[in-house]
Amino acid sequence: MDTPLTVPDPADATELSCDVLVVGGGTAGTMAALTAAERGASVLLLEKAHVRHSGALAMGMDGVNNAVVPGRAEPDDYVAEITRANDGLVDQSTVRQTATRGFAMVRRLESYGVKFEKDEHGEYAVRQVHRSGSYVLPMPEGKDVKKVLYRQLRRREMRERIRIENRVMPVRVLTHPHDGRAVGVAGFHTRTGEFTIVRAGAVILATGACGRLGLPASGYLYGTYENPTNAGDGYAMAYHAGAALTGIECFQVNPLIKDYNGPACAYVANPFGGYQVNRHGERFVESDYWSGQMMAEFAAELASDRGPVYLKLSHLPEETVGAVESILHTTERPTRGTFHEGRGHDYRTHDIEMHISEIGLCGGHSASGVRVDAHARTTVPRLYAAGDLASVPHNYMIGAFVFGDLAGEDAAKYTAYEGELDRRQIADAHELVYRPLRNPSGPPQPQVEYKLRRFVNDYVAPPKTGAKLSLAVKAFDRMSGEIAGMGARTAHELMRCAEVSFIRDCAEMAARASLARTESRWGLYHERLDHPERDDEGWLHHLDLRKSASGAMEFTARPVEPYLVPVPEFAPPGGPERHLGEVELVPVATAGPRDAVPAARPDAEARPDADAVVAPGPEDPATAASPRLLELLGLVEDSPGLDVLGPYLDDADPAVRAAAVAALGETAPAGAGPALAARLRDGAPRVRAAAAAALRELVEVLPAEPALGDGLREALGVSDPAVRAAALDVLRALRLGDAPLYAAALGAAEVDVRVGAVRALVSVDAVAELARAAADPAREVRVAVARGLAAVRDPRPGPLAPLLDDADPLVGGAALAALAGTGCPPEYAVRAAAALGAPAWQVRAGAATALRAAPAGLAVPALAPVLADPNADVRKAAVLSLLAHRDDPAARAALAGAADDPDADVRAYAARAAHAVR
Repeated sequence: MDTPLTVPDPADATELSCDVLVVGGGTAGTMAALTAAERGASVLLLEKAHVRHSGALAMGMDGVNNAVVPGRAEPDDYVAEITRANDGLVDQSTVRQTATRGFAMVRRLESYGVKFEKDEHGEYAVRQVHRSGSYVLPMPEGKDVKKVLYRQLRRREMRERIRIENRVMPVRVLTHPHDGRAVGVAGFHTRTGEFTIVRAGAVILATGACGRLGLPASGYLYGTYENPTNAGDGYAMAYHAGAALTGIECFQVNPLIKDYNGPACAYVANPFGGYQVNRHGERFVESDYWSGQMMAEFAAELASDRGPVYLKLSHLPEETVGAVESILHTTERPTRGTFHEGRGHDYRTHDIEMHISEIGLCGGHSASGVRVDAHARTTVPRLYAAGDLASVPHNYMIGAFVFGDLAGEDAAKYTAYEGELDRRQIADAHELVYRPLRNPSGPPQPQVEYKLRRFVNDYVAPPKTGAKLSLAVKAFDRMSGEIAGMGARTAHELMRCAEVSFIRDCAEMAARASLARTESRWGLYHERLDHPERDDEGWLHHLDLRKSASGAMEFTARPVEPYLVPVPEFAPPGGPERHLGEVELVPVATAGPRDAVPAARPDAEARPDADAVVAPGPEDPATAASPRLLELLGLVEDSPGLDVLGPYLDDADPAVRAAAVAALGETAPAGAGPALAARLRDGAPRVRAAAAAALRELVEVLPAEPALGDGLREALGVSDPAVRAAALDVLRALRLGDAPLYAAALGAAEVDVRVGAVRALVSVDAVAELARAAADPAREVRVAVARGLAAVRDPRPGPLAPLLDDADPLVGGAALAALAGTGCPPEYAVRAAAALGAPAWQVRAGAATALRAAPAGLAVPALAPVLADPNADVRKAAVLSLLAHRDDPAARAALAGAADDPDADVRAYAARAAHAVR
């Protein structure tokens, strides 16, 4: 049995020093460290786990929610949309940073090797999920983003400036005793228990959301929607350092799969044709952004007789469902497929029941976080916050990268602090960390944390009332003593105990802030039953929270800064800040006054011993690992060149070769492309699969050199279809192939290879070769041809003619919809109008879409009756096409009649005709 830890003397602390200290090795922290190092600062990156696998990003990412790509979206439109989504309470200068710098960040990430979905011509394949803008950029290889970032951190030039200390957990920011600026942190090593002090010129907090605030319906402490390692560390550290927090009453609540802690992933499913429905199969969401208002609609539908609520995918064709599965079952939650399999559910036959997550605090997905300016500065000098910790509403992943970059850039101008540290602050941090060791028989962390978070669910989760919130404050005050009495024996248990103290701080902040804002705002995020109306006159203000000189939580109502982008729905009143002080609790019912003080209760019986440890069972025998594999794993951390990896690539053992290929994908040394292409012809399937995956992952950073092109061409002769499909994809992306090469692949036996060949032909605008593929026996290929003929640089309707009457409704529908991109002259408009009476809804929807590009005189009379079609997707296509013709009075009249359609999407789009006439 391990020897229990002893409390170390503070004087024996390990001391470190740096110019810029970054706390948290996730999305924002990694970018902050890279940027600060690039600007010449010495950087120390602290991570309580291991940077290689830490942070929410390590769980995978299926796409970017807020990509403002030039030509597809405008920064001002995005700023206005976020302002509306957050009910007017935004500092637009911070949101605008993401809007204007986000695209450059996408390009920077791409230069690192992060893959974003692109069309056949290499343009970003931005999707429209919200009705008002196209901002969603899928990431087909999103599961590997963290690996790509770690590769950047381990580049030789970065290793010279960035020191990574894994398994070190800060618990307090140290501030200068006279001017209050941040000068370092105090914490401990989560494996050894060693006390650690860091001096720094500036401190960047990037510790993520407070995901472990509410308790999931499952009751599992770590079964949260957000990354469960994010326990509100940064919120508590910023608060105790004196920084202002804001929007803490604006919770994060999300839709998720019932009984599973994974998101429902509308951002993935909706562009493929999936959507949310009630039990009658009706779309019901009126809100135009994934916000608190949308969650209020979701909760109301769930609680009504129209519930339950489902993610509908069962109406989609097999190839589309397969594409959705390939994303949802490999990123964010790889166990999703296993969960559905255990339930006997399949997207093809079952719509997926949805529910609502526990509450959390998150700036990036709602608005609750540390107050920052447009350079990620907090209100404490030299203290920065970035990512989900910072209050930049709906900032998401790209915003986390942008604000990590801003923080790193601004912090890099400071040099290491060399003065005296405040011994009282160090002593307080030491006590917070090690007090559980003094009471090893105290209540264990899981029990205390469960109780704490159950109180959060009982009293803080919306809908809120003043009485429940007041009970919450009293419960959290009372639990301070229980938390101080927790017991621990190991460094890992110390970490968990410290996290419980952070959760308690966040819970109290959430309850008190919710009490202070006496209105309802943000839909479900802050719904006060005792103050049900939104009050813009009195509360179009930020609610700032900070620690007073006496140690109490006090509040200030801060006016919203004048908008940079006017939003007609909101008019910030301006004026001075209102100091609110401490919040008053609402009286709650009691038993009434007593005539006499009750007698003291006898001492409770000693509780059963809580220290019993279950003896571990026998360990499984370790599987012997090849010495060559161990050698290789030891080399990867030093980013070896191809000369070092070469012998492993030629090793006789396929396992060693596969590991060497994976190392190439992780380190990407010079010459990696041709070496990986050569492994596509390896005799072992696992090696070929690893090489194909690495080439796809690295396609954005590999030079388009002739040797790589030659290797990929040779790979087209391999019998393995996965190899040939990968070779085609990389040849297309790097512009290393031509029409004859791609056309030859149309003769492949495998459908996936032929679809890849079609995409490649589109990339070189090979219309004649594409048209010949219109007779392919597989409908997947014919659908790809139809869409491809609309995606070439000079699309014409003529080549689509053979596909318009295809017997397969998916092909016919795709061909008709493609006319919206090629143009729909009168002869084709007549065919489309006739197809509006087809029995298959896919054909009718495609025909309605085609008429978007037809002359109004032909299109509008044909589209108006379609607004009575029994299929909501057909009606939606008709409305979108009528919007394109809204200069025509008849089109506007038809749209006015659709304003009361039973489908929420149809209603919402029809209402747009009333806003403006082009």
